[in-house]
Amino acid sequence: MPNIYQFWVYFMTNSDNTVLYIGMTNDLYRRVLEHKTKVTRGSFAYKYNCNKLVYYEEYQQVEDAIAREKQLKKWNREWKNNLIVAENPEWRDLANDWVKEG
Repeated sequence: MPNIYQFWVYFMTNSDNTVLYIGMTNDLYRRVLEHKTKVTRGSFAYKYNCNKLVYYEEYQQVEDAIAREKQLKKWNREWKNNLIVAENPEWRDLANDWVKEG
């Protein structure tokens, strides 16, 4: 039986939705928890308090996820906002029920 892998490209933002962090991971739950508990001091997400998950995409191939992350990082802010709003019009924290901030 072949191994099935999962990778995610995701957007985190701050409480005012003014800053976007785009990342890629093989464990979305763990990575979001790291953002919410501010594990990586000094990082961009830590500095700008990006602790709200507002968008994510799932991939089976790591190469696809990496390519998509790079593509999204080149997009202008309006395109990124439009992508989020299409799936999450209220900019809700999609991980609100997963983890509580520490």
